[in-house]
Amino acid sequence: MKHNYQDNIFLLLNQKGPFATLEHPFTESTFSSQSRLMAGLLDRGEMATKYRIIRNQIFEFLNVRSFSEINTLIRDPKQRQDIDRRAYMLLGNMFGIKGTDREIISTVNNYSRTADGVIRYLRNKVLANYSSHIEMTNEIDAISSPSQLLLIIFDERYHQKARFEAKRKLILMKLAGSIDQRERETDIENKFARFLDFLNDHVWSKQAKIGELEIVYLLSNHEKANFTCQDIRIISRKEAEEMKPAPRQKLTLIKRRRFSENGREIPIYVSIRKKPSEAKVLKLLRKGEENPAVAVDDELGLMGVLESSQDIKIFQKHLTSSAIKADSFMALEDISDSLTSNRCSSKNIGSSSKTPMFKFFARLGGMRVEFIVHTYKSYLNYIYQRDVSHDEYEVKRIFDTGVAELLFPQSIYFLDMKKIRDRQLHWFRRQIEEL
Repeated sequence: MKHNYQDNIFLLLNQKGPFATLEHPFTESTFSSQSRLMAGLLDRGEMATKYRIIRNQIFEFLNVRSFSEINTLIRDPKQRQDIDRRAYMLLGNMFGIKGTDREIISTVNNYSRTADGVIRYLRNKVLANYSSHIEMTNEIDAISSPSQLLLIIFDERYHQKARFEAKRKLILMKLAGSIDQRERETDIENKFARFLDFLNDHVWSKQAKIGELEIVYLLSNHEKANFTCQDIRIISRKEAEEMKPAPRQKLTLIKRRRFSENGREIPIYVSIRKKPSEAKVLKLLRKGEENPAVAVDDELGLMGVLESSQDIKIFQKHLTSSAIKADSFMALEDISDSLTSNRCSSKNIGSSSKTPMFKFFARLGGMRVEFIVHTYKSYLNYIYQRDVSHDEYEVKRIFDTGVAELLFPQSIYFLDMKKIRDRQLHWFRRQIEEL
């Protein structure tokens, strides 16, 4: 199921809509073919209202009154320089950025790096085999200034692909700015530090130093049809170094911490994350949502992997009692346990209903933290099982939500995303099973 992207800023990227980047920049000349096409697409309804609002925002941002003045501005280096400084200050005030002019410019330029990071992540991971096809135009990659990027959209000297990428970069920068503002409002940096302190002070065993990890390997055998995990054996690092896995056998490194419960030291592999800005931007795109307060509810998270379901129950109890020791009640919210119920449900496009896990949000100490907990077996299936593995999930959710086509439209990049989706799934599957 794809989002239609008609009700928000993503409409501007739709190459089949009224704001498509065409071979030549848009002009508002009454008799131009572009104006006639635009008039037909806009009609007189809601879309015409959206067009008028966006046009007025462009004029206000560039301090002009018409598209012809934009063309004059493009040819005037001194005026462009003045508009550039003004644009940074306007955005600084919009996103509530405090500091000197230089600090405001630096922060906005960081949004540019986040925007570029989104494209680089897709080039290096989900669309790695098509990296050269979707490589950014050098000139757009090098520019951070929002006003310069906006002017390029209307500059006849730039190719259609470059003008589309300038527009795309501006939209991704806007999302990055919204995320940064949200993070400052919610004080996410300090909350993340407090969460780590909570774990080190109250959850993990005092028998080990902070950051001390035990390295072991999971040697697993997988059945042929779906590559599901059949059996597991825990082996040492030395054993793993001397072993060459057989076909349908995987060797998986885990670094375990420990927690103490009733005098017993229980090992747990833990991955703690603060979702990076690039991942949050992609989540907004997948959800078809501009507002990070609505779409990004998992800024702080922990994934834990324990040997058995019984150990998971002990860990959950240990967490709540540890919160009490930290002088905070821990409320568990949005609980789902498909490890014991054998009934998995997924609300996210591209994800598999076959993925068992124990998932909940924990509210404590002014924070809301997402916990995903696996047994060794469910964790290995989460990595390796056919139609379940996280690598396949990454591909599906980028393609099936329409994000791939939105960011790399066929009319610009000449890529058939339906065919590429299947090829990439096959490629990742082969990487999992043969390497």
